[in-house]
Amino acid sequence: MKIFNQLFVCTLFCSTLLGLVPSAQTQPAQQSQIREIEGLVRVEDIDSTIAIDLRYATENNFTGKKIYPVSVCVLRKETAQKLAAANAEFKKDGYRIKIWDAYRPPYVQKIFWNLVPDDRYVADPNKGGSKHNRGGAVDLTLVDSNGQELEMPSGFDDFSEKASPSNSSMSLQARKNVDYLSSVLVKHGFVPYEHEWWHFDDSDWRNFQLVDIKLERFLDDFPLILQTLEKNIKQSIIVEQVSPDSTKARLSAWEKKGEDWL
Repeated sequence: MKIFNQLFVCTLFCSTLLGLVPSAQTQPAQQSQIREIEGLVRVEDIDSTIAIDLRYATENNFTGKKIYPVSVCVLRKETAQKLAAANAEFKKDGYRIKIWDAYRPPYVQKIFWNLVPDDRYVADPNKGGSKHNRGGAVDLTLVDSNGQELEMPSGFDDFSEKASPSNSSMSLQARKNVDYLSSVLVKHGFVPYEHEWWHFDDSDWRNFQLVDIKLERFLDDFPLILQTLEKNIKQSIIVEQVSPDSTKARLSAWEKKGEDWL
């Protein structure tokens, strides 16, 4: 099979009619291109120096189970850019941001609410959901040059008074660190949360709509071309040239279930 413009897409309609996407739409994305879907971007594409430790993509979280199917950290593009600016300031002092949670799909919010139906710590999905569901909130801490987390008032997802940034029983070092964390983030457009020292909202979160997107769509091997196909196309076979000078190709088959390509 000859490969045109590095990418050849065959699409199968429900009627089994074979269609061909014009080559003008099938140019592969450049490696440096930022993958943006409904206003969300991967944080690593904005600032690769931010440490990522998505707890809900592991069993190291309050549920004891892996909730996210993949470890992909995404935020609103504007929010990620603000976070990168804050991280640049932290780095001047020898620290970096570490993210524990960012954009959270709505179905996850329902899981958390069923486990912890306390709106101090989990937003009620039946009342508009969380700012996390809009990509306008982030849970984070700071690490030093060796990757060690700084002392803070409590661990992540501590559903007690210790998690409050106004907790009077925290150590002097924890108070210094949490105040430093908050002051820099506030300077760059974030708002702290009274019950969780690690949670910060983008001050512009009200401008963001709730988004329901699977994290898998942000993976490197998810073909961007699928987002350009007409809505009546339900199945697709994609053949991609491995590299510009290669005679080898990579073939993948996709099927649309609802609004998602699987």
